[in-house]
Amino acid sequence: MKYSREFPSTRLRRTRVNKPIRDLVAENKLSSDDLIQPIFVKEGLTGTEPINSLPGISRFGLDSLNKEIESISSMGINGVAVFPVIDPAKKDENGTDSLNENNIVSQAIRQIKSNSDIAVIADVALDPYTSHGHDGVLDNNGYVDNDKSLPILAEQALVLAKAGADMIAPSDMMDGRVRFIREALENNSFFNTLILSYAAKYSSKFYGPFRDAVGSSANLGAGSKDTYQMSVSNIEEALQEVGLDIQEGADMVMVKPGMPYLDVVKAVKDEFKVPTFVYQVSGEYAMLKAAIENEWLAEDVMLEALLCFKRAGADCVLTYAAKEIATKINS
Repeated sequence: MKYSREFPSTRLRRTRVNKPIRDLVAENKLSSDDLIQPIFVKEGLTGTEPINSLPGISRFGLDSLNKEIESISSMGINGVAVFPVIDPAKKDENGTDSLNENNIVSQAIRQIKSNSDIAVIADVALDPYTSHGHDGVLDNNGYVDNDKSLPILAEQALVLAKAGADMIAPSDMMDGRVRFIREALENNSFFNTLILSYAAKYSSKFYGPFRDAVGSSANLGAGSKDTYQMSVSNIEEALQEVGLDIQEGADMVMVKPGMPYLDVVKAVKDEFKVPTFVYQVSGEYAMLKAAIENEWLAEDVMLEALLCFKRAGADCVLTYAAKEIATKINS
C-alpha cells in the first residue's frame, strides 16, 4: 500500500529522541552470537606472544589456549577460527605439514574440542605451510597449479575434519576445491562437517597484518596472489564464484575483506539467501585500532563498522575485535 507522509504530522526525529526509543526501532542489531574470534596458535610457543601489527591480539601456545577459549566462550561468542603459525623449518614447496595429522592446528582443534563445545572453523589453504607463501603448489614456471593443488587441499580438509573441526573453510580460491573437499568429506563419512567457503575472496592489500601474524609475509615477499584471488574491480564475478561454491557443496559463504566490500555482501545475500559471513580482515582492524589509539576516531567506530556488516546482510562476522565488542555489548 502506498502512502505519503508529510511534515509536521510526520517528524522522523521523534523516533530518535532518546536511546531507549532508538534501540526499540533499530532495524539491525549486533550480538555476541554474530561474532567469531580468530585465534593464532604458534608451534613451540609457551604462553602468549603479542602481534605488533594487530594491536591487542596475540599468538597462543597450546599451554595458554584453554584459558583463551574459556574467556571467549564466557562472552557468548560461539565460534573461533583457528590459524596455525608453524616452525619455519617445516615449510616446503608443497606445504607438506598441512597433511600432518599431528600438526599444530590439529593439536589445537583436538584440545579445544575436548574442553569446550565452541564451534571451531579450520582454514584450508597451503600458505602457512609453503616456503613460497602461496595457497597452492607451483608449477615449473612459478604459477599456482590449480588442478594439482586440489587433491592436497581435499586431504588437508580431511586432516582438519578428523581433528574435530566443525567447519572447513577453504580460503585458497582454487577452482573446483569445494567439490573436491565435499566429496572427500562424504566419502569418509564426515556427513555433518560444514563447508564455509571463502567464495568471494579478493586480492586485497588489507591482508598484511594477517600474513605477518602467521609468518607467511616473508615467504610471499613481493609475490602476488592476483592469479587466483579475485580482482577488486569485480562484483558479477563474485556472484559466479558464490554460485559455483554453493552448487559444489558449500553450506555457507564468506566475503573477504569486509567494509570496502559491503556492496558484495548485500549482493550475495540478496541473490542466494544462504548464510553469509564476512571477515573484517587484519588491515581493517589494524587501521581502525591505529585511529582509535591516536584519538583520531572514537572507540565506538569499531562497533559501528561491525553493525554495518549486519545492515548489509551478513549473518556472522569474523573480527579480531570479537572479544572487545562482546564485552561492550554485554555490559
